[in-house]
Amino acid sequence: MSRLLRPANLYLLLSYALLSSMPFAARLLGTGGAQDGSAWQLFGAGIFSWIAAWALCKRPAWFHWALLPAFLALPVELYLLVYYGQGISTHHLGVIAETSPSEALEFLGGKAWLLGAVLLGVLLWFGSTWAVAWRSRDFDWADRSRWAVLAALGACAVALAWPSLPGWARPPVDLALVSRSWPFGLSARGVDFYKERVYLAELNRRSAAFRFHATQSGDEHGPQVVVLVLGESSRFDRWSLNGYTRETNPLLGKEDNLVMLKDVITPVSATRLSVPVIISRKPAMQSLKDGFSEKSFLSAFKEAGFKTFWISNQVSFGKFDTPVSVFAQEADEVLFLNLGGVSGASNLDAVLLDPLRRAVADPAQKVLVVLHTLGSHWNYGHRYPKEFDRWLPSLQQMEKPNYTDPRIEPQINNSYDSAILYTDWFLANVIGVLKDSGLPASMLYVADHGQTLYDKSCTLGFHGHNTQYEFHVPAFVWYSGSYGERFPDKVAQLRRHRGARLSTENMFHTLLDMADIRYPGEQLDRSFVNPALKRHKRYVDSYGWTDYDDATMRGDCREVIANGKPLKRR
Repeated sequence: MSRLLRPANLYLLLSYALLSSMPFAARLLGTGGAQDGSAWQLFGAGIFSWIAAWALCKRPAWFHWALLPAFLALPVELYLLVYYGQGISTHHLGVIAETSPSEALEFLGGKAWLLGAVLLGVLLWFGSTWAVAWRSRDFDWADRSRWAVLAALGACAVALAWPSLPGWARPPVDLALVSRSWPFGLSARGVDFYKERVYLAELNRRSAAFRFHATQSGDEHGPQVVVLVLGESSRFDRWSLNGYTRETNPLLGKEDNLVMLKDVITPVSATRLSVPVIISRKPAMQSLKDGFSEKSFLSAFKEAGFKTFWISNQVSFGKFDTPVSVFAQEADEVLFLNLGGVSGASNLDAVLLDPLRRAVADPAQKVLVVLHTLGSHWNYGHRYPKEFDRWLPSLQQMEKPNYTDPRIEPQINNSYDSAILYTDWFLANVIGVLKDSGLPASMLYVADHGQTLYDKSCTLGFHGHNTQYEFHVPAFVWYSGSYGERFPDKVAQLRRHRGARLSTENMFHTLLDMADIRYPGEQLDRSFVNPALKRHKRYVDSYGWTDYDDATMRGDCREVIANGKPLKRR
């Protein structure tokens, strides 16, 4: 025992202990509400993993390199816990995989040098501990107990791989719990991420036979254009149409046939999770899981005789690999136009207008178009041209702004409002294209999520949190005069329900109903252009699934906190 307490050996043991303690960091940081399983269960799972690794490899030197991902992930885990209230998940691995180095550098801004210093420090820490593990033979597991443990592990492995084994004979090993332990549990999360990638890559093939059996009701339907605009990071209370004091919607405010929806929420505040809920029948409480067994409304429109277009100013991490782009591939024509990510080299959303004009002019004349915008994504100063830089000072005068610097709070807010102003211009031009077509046309705009703006009193920023600012999103419907003449009852119901409590789960059903498309199993009680609309519970991802309408908005960040116990994430 005295040999294990030598300074070098003690340094190695403490390093291992620090890695193993990460599942409990959430409780120490006061963000432990999202953790499942008791502390003792997590502790036991971690000990089990250490014993298994040590028994298999005999000495730390032989498994130490397998710990490199955990060393590198530790600062990331702490960052996510401090700013997002949750540790590394499969979703975060997806976000990291879909983020280019230039996007990451832009997100970090002035903190990029700090990231480099942290990375260098972690590598030095890893290298010094490996040197101790390599030189020391004090940790060799050389007695007979190692063989007994190996035999027990082998028996467990056989039992777990034997599906017909009765329940009483199966070992009490919770693999989900092991995946939440540190450091070896990270490998299980990596395996989950890989499996999800494989699943997404094959999703189109597996759902190829799925059919909505959708048709337009009646034979009288002629040419028609339906447009869905997916907004990005747009905040409800920064639209002057929703009462904001700055005139951020001067053009949309002049449209007569525009109906604002005052109470729409998104269940999750991340694009890759929220958009599938908008465009498919994926339930809110399945939004954290990648993939879905059904196709999106794109396929339903195609079955009903529409030509479909997906035109995106977002970036695809391989068009078949992200949850959004898997659905996008259902369209007849797919365009991903952004080669610059969310950096200063990215396109402005105006790049979507010419492809929209071509789509609307298509000889098919019955057309569905999805426009996926960059909207108000950080860096806000990059989301609009100089002529829209109305409120000064702004981020356009700053090369690498740091969103947590309280000195630039005015620049952040000014540029965010200018980004909304540009969105107003863009949407007004979309409406202009539809007016010029002369066809019966309708457009639904909804943001994928909102945005929390760092303002000294609320030290959070961007999205991925659990604030009201991110869950409450702007949405509206515009319709042409000829559409209103064809569907007066739908317009009447739209205006009747403008103040209804809605969620993005309503969008799929409403879009199809707007085009008068019918299909078996339709849920007209989810369409807000239908008299059958009924209120449903609106769950949001806030320390579990929280009923938004039975929650308290806590603190300056207005975190959505359940009045009772939230439902567990599944």
